[in-house]
This record gives sequence, structure tokens and C-alpha cells, in this order.
Amino acid sequence: MRRPSLLGALGVVVLLGAGCGIPAGSDVRVDGKGGAVTGAGGFDVRRSEPPTRTAGGSDNEVFLRNFLSAAAGEPDRAYERVKAFVAPEDKPRLQDKKGSEVALNVVRLREAVYTLNSDSTTTVKITVQQLGVLRANGTLAPPVATETEYEFGLRSAALDGGANDERAGLYILDPPNVLLLSDVALKQYYQEETIYFWSSDRSRLVPDQRYRPVAVPNERRVNEVVKWLVGGPSDWLRPGVVGLPDRTELINNATGANNRWEVNLDMSGDDQNGIDQLITQLAWSLGDLTGELELKIRNDSQPVQDLNERRNSQQLYPNAQSPQRFGVYDGAIHPLDFDGELSGMVPLAPEANRNIVSADLALARDQRVLAGMVVNGSSGRYRLAVGTGVAPVSVISRSGTEYSSMSRPVWLRTVDSRAGRGLVVADGQLYRFDEAARMYPVPLNLPTADVTAVAAALDGQRVAVIAGGRLYVAAVNLDGGGVSIGPPRQLATSLTGLTAVDWGREDRLVVAGSAGQQAIYEISVDGAVETPLRTDVGAKVNHLTAYPTNRVVRVPSGAYMYEANGVAYRSSPFERIEPDRVRDIAPVPAGVRPSNPSAPFFLY
Repeated sequence: MRRPSLLGALGVVVLLGAGCGIPAGSDVRVDGKGGAVTGAGGFDVRRSEPPTRTAGGSDNEVFLRNFLSAAAGEPDRAYERVKAFVAPEDKPRLQDKKGSEVALNVVRLREAVYTLNSDSTTTVKITVQQLGVLRANGTLAPPVATETEYEFGLRSAALDGGANDERAGLYILDPPNVLLLSDVALKQYYQEETIYFWSSDRSRLVPDQRYRPVAVPNERRVNEVVKWLVGGPSDWLRPGVVGLPDRTELINNATGANNRWEVNLDMSGDDQNGIDQLITQLAWSLGDLTGELELKIRNDSQPVQDLNERRNSQQLYPNAQSPQRFGVYDGAIHPLDFDGELSGMVPLAPEANRNIVSADLALARDQRVLAGMVVNGSSGRYRLAVGTGVAPVSVISRSGTEYSSMSRPVWLRTVDSRAGRGLVVADGQLYRFDEAARMYPVPLNLPTADVTAVAAALDGQRVAVIAGGRLYVAAVNLDGGGVSIGPPRQLATSLTGLTAVDWGREDRLVVAGSAGQQAIYEISVDGAVETPLRTDVGAKVNHLTAYPTNRVVRVPSGAYMYEANGVAYRSSPFERIEPDRVRDIAPVPAGVRPSNPSAPFFLY
């Protein structure tokens, strides 16, 4: 490595991937996949290929940004694109890999320091956060590298005998022996895709995050998606879902023209129900692609399916109605009224609606109400209270043990009439609970046993957990009437000291923590993409809830609510939840300060 000379650093560039030019106070977003148009012949407003070596001239910062983008695109040419940035004498330092072996180390650039040396070269030291390994199959696996710094040199390409001007550009000296890709380049040169696998009990589809290079023509999208499905789910999701039958292979490439797509698979078994489920899986995994799909099993054609009709007839989620807002006021649940929003009635009988600290109310497929509540116990301790049935629910069961701390309970949603099951954190331990409020410890196998928060995705097969101030996701397996959670995967984030989490979308989490000051971020389910929603929270968030926008109910903005320092807030628009938003409360006598609404949540 070339060492910095005594000439000193010429400059420092600090790049935080979280900001991305989004105003701190902007919490409005539209659900849906942006970027590439999904139909044949569509276009993408983003560049499909990263810049060339000479695109930035001799500007160090632009050259570095372009170097951290060079690996983006189709994997087979990744090394070729990166080596174009490397000085000829140093190209052998970067050992080529081919095909499925190609892996890109996705990093978040923290800082870059440039030091001019006496030989006219420049030493660059970059500080990074490792986000994960982008594999050829489109998955972002947990990071393998542990480096937080990389150091290499820059020299002018004009030294090779070219014209002595900036158009010659720069070269990398002593390059890292890995392919680096910035999170900014990941967002710019890849299209986020969601594919689906059937849950382990084959009752519902579960989302799986993938990345497709924008450079891949849209005509090949069907082929890429089928290859991903054949290859199986992401490693962390595998304990809760099932892949295609063993030894399933794609026969030739998937083809398509004039809105008709043909997929031919060599797949074992003649189970017609399994084939029908595969067609549903393909329809949802192809996103908003329209047209007809002809599936062949060993050249045997199945009836042609219209993709839109299949998606309309086989919904992802059973509840299609808009959410209703509720909160706790003076120990009881009350509706929260906002203009233009659906506002309902509390589905609890009055005798069941008291001494409540926080709650999660959910609607089962048969429209039964599932009520999980934290209630006050004795001497400042807490119990779990559970009630289920047709509204208004009046029979409440309580846990046999009291705890010094307890998180908001969450329900694992199902698509059938099976008994409700949920998760709650009590005294640093994750528990599952049933409709009788019986609690059973759930082992997580984490470095720390200090669990503080849990959130469940709308599919009921994925959870997010905060433990030791860090963020994890894990798959849920509901086979056999119990609840088991697969090995958790830690997600990288710029936030520290995390305090609260919920699911904001199929592939996004809303997370509260510290970014120098208390903040709320949206973080992708693999940790690669983060966006600040609010950076001026002002106090630690002790309660956070979100409505998981999805492809069945497209709420135009990601709605979330939180509580900090005893005050509740909502997003879209951002405002404090005042007592006059709480319905069905007695008037406050003159001169008496009203209570603050607390622990807001959504019913859906």
C-alpha cells in the first residue's frame, strides 16, 4: 500500500447513503415498484450501464463514485468493467470469477480522504459500512467482509503516453481484491423485484427481495424471475417457506412476444394442485407484468392463464379494507378521527376496555377480532391480556405471570380460521402467546438475550426483532401448531441504539433509533436501502406502529404513528395527535389539562 506523504490530505468527502437528498420532514411516499417499465418494449429513465473510466475526467470524487458503480450490471462482465478502472500494471491483482461465483460487496460510503503524494499519485482511504454480498441470483446475502476501510492509489492515465489533459482520466493503483458496489449504485443500476414462495404449510405466498440489473432487457425479465424461483428462496427466509420440487430445471429460456409468455419446466410430480399454485406464484412474482402465461411441465402445456385475472382471483392478503386508527386514552382504547379516513368502533366491550397500556387488534379472515393487550398489573408491573371473537369482545384471558416490562403484542396473521397466535417481548425475552394468553418462550440464538421489540409482517411468516439495540429479521414457521423462528439475520443500518420497529411495506421496515439525534428511518428488509423519514424526533421513540402498504391495498402514503416523551404523532401529514382527535371521551372540565393520547395503532 502507498502511504500518505507529509503533504497532507487535500480534502475529505463525507457521503452518508441514508440521506439521498430526501428532506428530513418528508414522510410521504407512494407504494409500488418504481424504475423499469415491466412490459416488453418499455424503457427506464435511469441509465442502465455505469459510467466509463474517463466519464469523470480527473475529478477524484467523481472517479471514486464511478469506480464504486463499475461492477453494477450483468454479472458476467463485472470484472471486465471494474478492471477498466485499474492501471494496466495492477490488473492481475484482481482475480476474475465467472458466472454464479461473481459476488459484489455492497457498501455504504462513510468518508473518503484523498492525500496527494510527492510522486503525483493520490492515496485514497475510504471508510465504509458493509451491507451485504450481492449474488448473481439477485439476493443480497449478509456481509462476508469485515473491513471498515479500504486504501488504494490513483494516478493520471496521461502518464501512459496519452495527452496530458483531464480527458485521459485516472487509474486505480493497488485495487482491493474484491468487487465493491456502493449502495447508491445499487439503487441506481438495479431494479428491486419481489418474488414469492409458498409458506411451509402452503397456505400463503411470502415475499422475497431480489435485485435485477437495469441493463437486463425487460424481455428477459420472465426468464430471470423463473431462474430465481428455481434457485430457491433467500437463505434467511428458507426456514419458513418451500421452494420448487428438487431438481426442477428450466427447459430452454422463457420466451415471450405480444404479451404472451411461455415457461417450460422439467419438474417432478403430477400434482395438479401444486402446478396451479406454481402458476399463482409466477403471476405474483412477475409483478405488474400483463398478458398471458403458458406454463409447460416437461413440454406438456397447461391451460393459458391471464396474469391479471390470476392475481385478482388469488389475492395475496385476505383483508382489503383500509386501516382504522386507534389509541389509548386514560387506560382505554378509543378511535382516532382524521378527516378523509375510515373511523370505526372499538371492538371491545366496555368491561374489557380498561387498564390498557398498549394493544394490537387484528381482523382474522373470518372477521373475528383478535385483541392482544398489555394491561396494568400490580405494583407497576404488566400482564398480557387476550380476547378473541365477534365484536364486541367481552371475554378476556390474562397471563399467569406479571412482568416489569412488556412490548406491544403483535399477531401473526393467517389466511384461514386457525386459532390466533402472536408474539410479545417481556423482560427481554421473546414469547409466543395463544388466544388463552398462555405465553411460551421463543429461542432466537442471538448474541444478546436483551430483546426489546418485535414486529410481524402482513404475511405472518416474517418478523423483525430489536435485540441489544440492533435490528434483525427472521422467518417464521407455523407448522404443527407452534411457532418457531429461523436463524435471525442482522441488518446493517446507519442508526444506532434502535428502540422500535414495524413493517411499513412488504419489503420495508420503519425503525426508530439515533442518527446523531433521535430519528425514524425506512430500511429495506435486507438493510441495503435506507431513507430518513424524520430526523428531528427530539426524544427516544418508545412506541412505533405502521400500516404495511402492500400490492392489494395501495394506500398513497406509508402511514406510521409513534410515541416519544409521552406524546403521540402521526405521519402523512406529520402532526401531533391531540386529544380532540380521540373519539368518545368525556369533556375535560375547565382548567383541567387533558391527558395525552398514547400507544396509537392500526386496525386492519
